[in-house]
Amino acid sequence: MYFDRKCKITFISHGATIMTEEGRFSDMENHPPLSENGVEEIEKICEYLKQRGVKNDKIYTSSASRCIQSAKYVSKVYKKQFEVIDLKPRKCGAFNGLTFEQIETKTPELLQRLINEPDKRTPDDAESITEFIERVSLKVNEIVEGNVGNRVIIVTHPDVIKAAICDALAIPHSSLQHIYIKTGSATQISYFESWKSLIYSDYTPL
Repeated sequence: MYFDRKCKITFISHGATIMTEEGRFSDMENHPPLSENGVEEIEKICEYLKQRGVKNDKIYTSSASRCIQSAKYVSKVYKKQFEVIDLKPRKCGAFNGLTFEQIETKTPELLQRLINEPDKRTPDDAESITEFIERVSLKVNEIVEGNVGNRVIIVTHPDVIKAAICDALAIPHSSLQHIYIKTGSATQISYFESWKSLIYSDYTPL
């Protein structure tokens, strides 16, 4: 039925790292680890999960070390193990390690292409925004189909959550750059038979 919910997913953005604190592009798997601030963020979001009584049947995490570190804290809240899944951030190629400001200074035309032309790979050795959103959508839908009737937590990257929001709201892929997801935040999406609903996004405990 139209209003039958298949699955509810609470996306938890991993805690801050030195790269996210400096606003740098990064698709690396094993570096950097959580910063002190990142650990504090995850501890706060875990306290939120406990206080709000956010229900959970299954915990998944992206494979990057910063996500697994964060998932270990979430796992303690629910006293259950997590499963590592292939849900990587967007491959950013030559932009790795750079900030938006550095890209704007060095190659302003590429920055505009990244923002306004989501179907193009920017830079050329990167994954396009459209390819990225479609990849995330396929993986999330696979999780939904494997968890009908369940409430799921996925610990992942901020840009993966932005891609999930774009998919859920069926908005233009160029909108991804206009969505803000902070590290150590919670976003919840309900998946129904024929549609998806964004319940809340980027909730960050004080």
